[in-house]
Amino acid sequence: MAFEVVNYLDHPPSQPELIVLLDQLGMSPRELLRTGESEYRTLGLDNPALDDATLMAAMVTHPILIERPIVVANGKAAIGRPPESVLAIL
Repeated sequence: MAFEVVNYLDHPPSQPELIVLLDQLGMSPRELLRTGESEYRTLGLDNPALDDATLMAAMVTHPILIERPIVVANGKAAIGRPPESVLAIL
């Protein structure tokens, strides 16, 4: 059984990679944002008028905004918090 823990702080995703990841997670860009990061506030990402493309561009430029850890396995992905949530995709 192969799986990968994706470290986006070291290897930020491109926008196409982020689109695939969001699809695997079944999440919207806003759901994947780490709202406690200072960049979230500084960039005004709490504005509900911002579209998905704008949010994804911010995550690509500032990968600290991406919720983590993310585990990818079998064409699916899961946020590893709590760790048990990963079991469903393994």
